[in-house]
Amino acid sequence: MAHQTPTHLAPSSLGTRAYWDSAYTTERQNFAQNTDDEGTVWFSDAGAEERMCQFLEDLAEEGELVKGEESASGEDDEEGEQPTRFLDLGTGNGHLLFSLREDGWMGGLVGVDYSAQSIALAHEVLRNKNLAQRSCVSFYEYDILASTTSPPAWLAAGFDVVLDKGTFDAISLSAETDGNGHRICEGYREKVEGLVKQGGRFLITSCNWTEEELRGWFEGDESTLVYEDKVKYPSFRFGGKEGSSVCTLCFKRR
Repeated sequence: MAHQTPTHLAPSSLGTRAYWDSAYTTERQNFAQNTDDEGTVWFSDAGAEERMCQFLEDLAEEGELVKGEESASGEDDEEGEQPTRFLDLGTGNGHLLFSLREDGWMGGLVGVDYSAQSIALAHEVLRNKNLAQRSCVSFYEYDILASTTSPPAWLAAGFDVVLDKGTFDAISLSAETDGNGHRICEGYREKVEGLVKQGGRFLITSCNWTEEELRGWFEGDESTLVYEDKVKYPSFRFGGKEGSSVCTLCFKRR
């Protein structure tokens, strides 16, 4: 089924680096005063993080993903499979990755964000946690849309699962344009594709885009991403249409 590219959203301050630098500076100050205050968990009112984690748990139970512990030598586990490796785009305070580790996902977890204050906060929260294999949780300042001459070392051969919980939403609110005058959100899909292993998955949660609109952004003749499944949320009816406040879709890279 063909999906049209959706109409752009009106730009807002939530699409600017200055907004997020300021927000995470405040969260760092709050955390310094009270280590129980780890910062905002986006879409917590919809239980998005818990539902994303359960979706991944279900894939593990189906044998699609591997939770087991990676050996110190980097060799396969006793069943011959490496544990699933995750990348969290726009990691913020790192909460989603910490939840995965606490749920028993023992492969490498990498979080990136273009805000230096975000990465500083994530490192501070990590140092305060008692997590198994804490050394396998890493955070890096990285702008996915910035052009680079060579791939970062942490990319390695790509990731089994790339996560986005609100990051594309924020990018969609940016007024910035690329060298061709296109809104920068138009280049996001191609950048994501380069981070996902062939056969890997991209799990995205949005409050700004519907299922149909997200498929319009990420599927298409030129895309290597194919819709696989969605996370179920409570729905409501408005104006004769049924929907939910949050949408989470899973795409698989062919």
